[in-house]
Parts: sequence; C-alpha cells; structure tokens
Amino acid sequence: MSSGPSRHLSILQARRIALAAQGFCDPAPTARVDRRHLRRVMGRLKLLQLDSVPVVVRTQYLPPFSRLGCYDSSLLDRIAYTDDEWFEAWAHEASLLPVGDEPLLRWQKQRAEQGDTWKNLADLARSEPGYVAEVLAQVTERPLTAGELADPRRRDGEWWGSRSLGSIALDWLFRIGAVGIRRRGNFAKEFDLLERIVPADVLARPTPSAEEAQRELLVRSAEAMGVGTAGDLIDYYRLPVREGRARLREVVDSGLVEEVVVEGWTEPAYMHPGARLPRSVDALSVLSPFDPIVWNRDRAARLWNFDYRIEIYVPAAKRVYGYYVLPVLDGERLAARLDVKTDRAGGALQVLGAFAEPDVDHGGLVERLQPHLQDLARFVEVDDVSYGDRGDLMAALVGR
Repeated sequence: MSSGPSRHLSILQARRIALAAQGFCDPAPTARVDRRHLRRVMGRLKLLQLDSVPVVVRTQYLPPFSRLGCYDSSLLDRIAYTDDEWFEAWAHEASLLPVGDEPLLRWQKQRAEQGDTWKNLADLARSEPGYVAEVLAQVTERPLTAGELADPRRRDGEWWGSRSLGSIALDWLFRIGAVGIRRRGNFAKEFDLLERIVPADVLARPTPSAEEAQRELLVRSAEAMGVGTAGDLIDYYRLPVREGRARLREVVDSGLVEEVVVEGWTEPAYMHPGARLPRSVDALSVLSPFDPIVWNRDRAARLWNFDYRIEIYVPAAKRVYGYYVLPVLDGERLAARLDVKTDRAGGALQVLGAFAEPDVDHGGLVERLQPHLQDLARFVEVDDVSYGDRGDLMAALVGR
C-alpha cells in the first residue's frame, strides 16, 4: 500500500513538469514539419480535442502549431482521415486518438449500448430499432453523411432543432462503436464502419475490463499532464468520477503513479514516475482554448493563477476579454490573452484585444509575441496581422 506523498514540489516545479510533459521542452523542428513531429505531439498529448468553431482555425490544428510552429494542417488531416493512424472517439469530449487506443475505450461503448449515453440517442435506439438497422445497412454499403441517407427523416421542434433522426441514429451507432467518423471538406462528418477505419489487428486485440482500461487511461493522463490532482487526471479522458478515484488509488498502490504535494494546492497531487523536471522552460506560444494546458479551467487557475473561460456564449456587452480568446504562454507562465479572429476575406489575422497578466513586462513579451503572431497568420493562410484598440497590451503591440 502507498505510504503517502514523499515528494514536495514548488509551484514553479509543478509548472515546469506540466510544460515538459506537454512537449514544450522538446526540440524545435529544424526543417519542414513532417509526420514524425505530429506523431510526437500526439504521443505527448495522447489526444486532440475537436471543436467545430473555426474563429481562428479549427481547434485540433492549434496544439501542434503551439508546439511545432507552422506546418501543413492538411498533413494532420491525412494522418487522421486518409491514412487512419488516428481515429475519432468520445474521450475528452470528441477527440482524435491513435487507433491503437481503441480497445481502451470499448467499455464506454458497451455501456452506451446498455443505455448509458445521451438520452436522445438511447431513446431513438429503443423506439426505432428497425430504422437504426436500416441506417447501419446503408453505411455498410458505402461511407456517407447524414444528409446522404436514403431516408434522413428530418424533424422539427424546439428540442430536436434541425437535426434529423438519421443524424441521431448515426451518432448512436458511433457511440456504441458500430461506425466511425472521417471528415470531409468544411469538417462534415462522413460515417463509415469502424472496421474500415481501425485496423483489423487492433480490433482483434482482447477487450480490457473497464477497470483495466481506466487504470491505463489514468496512467496515460498522468504521463500527459506530468502532475495533477485526482480531478485533473480523471478529467483528461472524462472518466466516471467515483470509478476514477478508485482506479487512481490502485495505480498509486502499484507504483504506476506517485502521490506528491504541490505548493499551494489544497488537494493531493499525483505525478507520473517518469515525469521530467527541466531547469527552465523557454516557450512562447498562443494556445487553443481546448489545449490541455488550459482546458481544465480549475487547473489553469490552480497551476498558473490564470482565470480563464471562453466567452463565446456571453452576451457581447458582458464580455471581459472577447469572443474567442487565446492564452499566451511565455516561458513558464501564462502571461497574456488575445482576442483573435481570422478575417479570410480581408486577408488578416485580427488581434482585436490584447491583455497582459499582472507584473508582465509588456515590451519583453511583445518582442517575442509579434513574430509568433506573424507565424500564426501564415499558418492560417492570411497575409497580415491587424490590431484593434482594446487591452493594456495593445499599445506595445502596435508601437504606440
């Protein structure tokens, strides 16, 4: 049995461990970014969260940019959706993961099939089994989108919105593991049989028990995060909280994860035994709102003293920082936030607002940030960076 934490970390050490685990200490590419670099990022993060809002660029493309700089985003699409090295699954929300991880998620699919999923999916499967079987038969014939079903059965109503029963049936089949998803242009879902996406040798692997899979996922969470609380680790793959806490005790007792104390944290912390503690971290990057560094808002506040939320759904008059705000990582701290939008028609990356955290050297940050924003503009395929007038950091950015 574990005898309790024997190692104490300062908050600065915890930050360095977290950044190293997330790949911010890996050597920068010296030539064109290729598949090996993207695979390395996936190896660090374990998954890439997906989101459909392309205010700057679709969110799955930003974490590799934050760690590698400019790359051809179509290469990520080829790895995921043409070569099927990665696959879509429900992990930390909808995510891309290596296809080899498929067995670790089967317990979720089994539970979904028993009704442990979104109510509208389970209700449709229960009330319209013949229609669901018909939808699966059509996918068996050829990959298709919901709109290409022979009978999409469109529904109207306040709760259903514009979604068709066909779309809901396809989502049910996805949640139980009968079908998988590729993406067409404009991020449209194309459904195909999972067996045509995940290789046969992976599908033939034994199915771990829920307990075995959850233990392995917690170890991977610790490896990806470096250090975190029980809630942080459980949240990484969105495990059931009660089961996650039980599994965490088991991996600690077996020595696969180490309990530690982090300065200023009121809860116990957990660290992967192989976590690296660099002497310093010298990174400069903007981050996606769905980057693992900040996707858990409680952890962002606890680890970085960074109060962060997405204000997309906040009325414009009540927004503090802006519609789509990217945190700025400078060295070992989250030093600023930028309200950014890609204006493709105007050919510019618009920095509408720029706000520094307390005690940040504006001039020193801007000197590093400006060329990075030019790189971001090049990455999202626009020609220029334009600046607005909101925020205390804006004057330094525009040279006033």
